[in-house]
Amino acid sequence: MSKKTQTNELQRGLEQRHITLMSLGAAIGVGLFLGSASAIKLAGPGILLAYALGGLVIFFIMRALGEMAIENPVAGSFSRYARNHISPLFGYLTGWNYWFLWIITCMAEITAVGIYMEYWFPGTPRWLWALGALVLMSAINLIAVKAYGEFEFWFALIKIVTIIGMIVIGAGMIFFGLGNGGIAVGFSNLWSHGGFLPNGVTGLLLSFQMVMFAYLGVEMIGVTAGEAQNPEKTLAKAIDTVFWRILIFYIGALVVIMSIYPWDEIGKAGSPFVMTFEKIGIPGAAGIINFVVLTAALSSCNSGIFSTGRMLFNLAQQGEAPDSFRKVSKTGVPGKAIVVSAVALLIGVILNYIVPEKVFAWVTSIATFGAVWTWAMILISQMRYRKKLSPDQVRNLKYKMPLAPYTSYISLAFLVLVIVLLGFSEDTRVALIVGPIWLIALVVVYYGRGYHRKNALSEKNSDSAGININPQSEL
Repeated sequence: MSKKTQTNELQRGLEQRHITLMSLGAAIGVGLFLGSASAIKLAGPGILLAYALGGLVIFFIMRALGEMAIENPVAGSFSRYARNHISPLFGYLTGWNYWFLWIITCMAEITAVGIYMEYWFPGTPRWLWALGALVLMSAINLIAVKAYGEFEFWFALIKIVTIIGMIVIGAGMIFFGLGNGGIAVGFSNLWSHGGFLPNGVTGLLLSFQMVMFAYLGVEMIGVTAGEAQNPEKTLAKAIDTVFWRILIFYIGALVVIMSIYPWDEIGKAGSPFVMTFEKIGIPGAAGIINFVVLTAALSSCNSGIFSTGRMLFNLAQQGEAPDSFRKVSKTGVPGKAIVVSAVALLIGVILNYIVPEKVFAWVTSIATFGAVWTWAMILISQMRYRKKLSPDQVRNLKYKMPLAPYTSYISLAFLVLVIVLLGFSEDTRVALIVGPIWLIALVVVYYGRGYHRKNALSEKNSDSAGININPQSEL
């Protein structure tokens, strides 16, 4: 291998098990462990319907992404697809927006690590643990992509085993009265405390912000495309299985929790997961769950640093970020891009110090805005991609978006609804200020630095060279 290849190509070191567990780990995190209580407060047992509807839309978005990613597995994924199928400006906005949303999300995660560590080490400064988590996760990402994949595999496995354990134990309580003197709990709590929708349709709609934040991270399957060993096989399988597993874990866990405890008591006496394990007499339940949520925060931070580094790498490849971000280390990772992303995360420690009581609602709503933009770009890119193909090419696609284009339009309408709903709560309204300001700032930079002229020249050269739009031409 030449020196040029060593310093400019990512290493394909991610296996099927890495990618499947990574996508599960990214989506099963603080949205379930920390965010579910606030979502239940809004919608009551109806939150199950919110997760099901949100999950169905995410399924269509992931199928749309898979249709493009399997034909053209590249680093940068949806940023590259937005560039190719919508316009260079939208590719630029999507790439930098995705970098921003993961920076915002990771700011909450590293501070959460500090909060969780206080359980075992009370009195120590949170910022020390947050800084330690940031350094550790950055170091893992700098070693090699396979090291990242291994850590994320085990982090995700811990969360998944815990949730499965809680579902099994909870089912024992519901059907056989385990931990309840042999008296079966049943499912009556799902409708006997004000009904299935105690706060009406309004409560259900307002819960969508936290529900969709919980699904943030599933799209990271696409980011792994440039480093998957066998993209056609691994991406298709990951997309098909992850949706159903996440739906089972989220809805299964919440059915158990809300069957055992009335929905209006959840969140008042600590984590519902701790409450469930304590009820059957497991010693040290609080410590066990604290360890699990700690790994959940580390996992999400790990995924965030991975994603932000790859997105900067892709933007640099397209000439829309400093050229030094294109440099790949000897171990095949974009080292400088990872370091710069990690340095940006230091701002999170300061923000959580200044506004600790508001930061979770703020960052989740801002991250949801960023996620909705990303998902919308995936759907629009897929629709534009389809229009470029002949009927024969559409029939020969290896992995298709079902019921296209109708499912794309329905999914886009749902995403617009989520954005509108952000304006109905004082805590989430900040996203409608920060999100657009960030996008406007990016547009100013795009034109101010002359990226539009560079892209126009590049397209002109491509056209004169006779480059075609065959979906497999870039493989």
